[in-house]
Amino acid sequence: MSDTGKDDTIETPNPFLPSPEDMQHWASVIGRAQQMMLDYALGQVNEGNTSAAALFDPAKWIDNPATQLWTQQSSKMWDQGVAFWTSLASLNPMAPAVPEADTKDRRFADPDWSANPVFAMIRQTYGLLAEQMLATTRQIDGPDPAARAKMEFAAKAMADAMAPTNLALTNPEVIKRAVETRGESLLKGLKHMLTDLSRGQLSHVDPDAFEVGGNIATTPGKVIHETDLYQLIHYAPTTKEVFTVPLIIFPPWINRFYILDLNPAKSFVAWAVEQGLSIFMVSWKSADASMSEIVWDDYIAAQVDAIDTVRELLDVPAVHTIGYCVAGTTLAATLAMLSARGEADKVKSVTFFTAQVDFEHAGDLKMFVDDSYLALLQQLSAPGFLDGRYMAATFNSLRGRDLIWNYVVSNYLLGNDYPPFDLLYWNGDTTNLPAKWHRQYLVDLYRDNRMVIPNSLSVMGTPIDLKKIETPAFIQAGREDHIAPLASVWRLMDHLSGPKTFLLAGSGHIAGVVNPPAAGKYQYWTGDSEAATLDDFVAGATETKGSWWPHWIEWLAQQDDAKTAAKGARIPGKGAKKAIEDAPGRYVKQR
Repeated sequence: MSDTGKDDTIETPNPFLPSPEDMQHWASVIGRAQQMMLDYALGQVNEGNTSAAALFDPAKWIDNPATQLWTQQSSKMWDQGVAFWTSLASLNPMAPAVPEADTKDRRFADPDWSANPVFAMIRQTYGLLAEQMLATTRQIDGPDPAARAKMEFAAKAMADAMAPTNLALTNPEVIKRAVETRGESLLKGLKHMLTDLSRGQLSHVDPDAFEVGGNIATTPGKVIHETDLYQLIHYAPTTKEVFTVPLIIFPPWINRFYILDLNPAKSFVAWAVEQGLSIFMVSWKSADASMSEIVWDDYIAAQVDAIDTVRELLDVPAVHTIGYCVAGTTLAATLAMLSARGEADKVKSVTFFTAQVDFEHAGDLKMFVDDSYLALLQQLSAPGFLDGRYMAATFNSLRGRDLIWNYVVSNYLLGNDYPPFDLLYWNGDTTNLPAKWHRQYLVDLYRDNRMVIPNSLSVMGTPIDLKKIETPAFIQAGREDHIAPLASVWRLMDHLSGPKTFLLAGSGHIAGVVNPPAAGKYQYWTGDSEAATLDDFVAGATETKGSWWPHWIEWLAQQDDAKTAAKGARIPGKGAKKAIEDAPGRYVKQR
């Protein structure tokens, strides 16, 4: 204090209080957020949209008895969780031990999950509750294996959903980002969320970052044939000579074909053309109301039509074929029908990419074939087709932590820019399915497993028996495949009668297939294709680093290595089938 009696102490700003400028900025953020939500709400009212969020909740798809049993047993888990929180809050020295944090869990990579006592306690408590939730489910007496599997699936989904990383106020990374950006990250995340709500679909990438035919699906070719169900693309050769036997690729009819023709560096189609193969690709039409009566016979008739079209165009007796995933299932039915009719020689060889014919061990997808889910599908398919967004939600739920909540945090809470990832763009480019055919597939194959029962199913009036298939087969499976599990794909080895070669690829349903040699990624295993069991095959298998594609084309050449000049009908549009339009065609762009 000076001799004038005044206090000369200099007041310093409180570092914990926001500056007037920050407060003004936050007020602006809140105002813009309110306006954004108001605009969205008004837009929904004007468009007459209603919320379908509940339909994307996997817990809604679990049958009632299992759900009720889970509810009855869950109170014990929550009582234990409350006791744990209470003991921590009172600093009770007798508090139960907290499990060690999982250092491999990427959700908790931020240092504050370990360094900050508050977040460390939140993380550890969540770990305990999630662990007890799953343990309680596994200890319940009474339910059959199918009901128990549904309950465990629901418990895992619930555990992933209740993770503290999914909430802004309990995620230190989100809090720090919001403070650093003065709320702009939250505003950007809100914009992402409202955009997704308008689309009715979770976005993994910026939907405007890619253009089919622009920067993906760019391998040169022509559409040379089309029906109401598919277009047939013929790709331009790049070699002076090509294999005499052409190759027809049947991609999944639940996805767009260009998973096999992403960018040129990843494109299986471009690579196969470079190896001298004459490549034809089927591009399935996304269903609309006009396709409400499309069934199993129609898709198999389309495969036969494609085979006959290429045989006639190139004047060859037979073709090589590839069936990816569900298209491999229908391709097996096609081969069984051709065999029963004495026309098996139309197909020189068949390659199955992660395909199933025996659905006994089909994995988590079998949980979506009970009566309650089928009733839901009927409700959703009222126009005569199933909107592909529902199918995408189903597949995303199988890996909810990676394909749902990871993007909720990144896109909505952190407000990150979308990654320019072509594979994720393809994953979100959904295809509608004919309602009658989709239900038939789920009931006859996934639920009732009729395809492996000789003569239980018929194709265009012809009973089929997989044991009659003697076509040389190359069977590829993914070691970490959650869509077509390894054990399920192996069953092809038990049901086909011709020469079979089995190959196990590293990674899963997509990356295990789309693994170009230039990438130098993953590995594959080859072994004794006469092995009695999958375990026997794995025990004696030899690992090779890198892509399995070169190994496959060596096998294909062993079936027939004759070559012919790449001219005349081998050039798209130069034969009897004139070009309709450039690849990738119209059908792949229809929504």
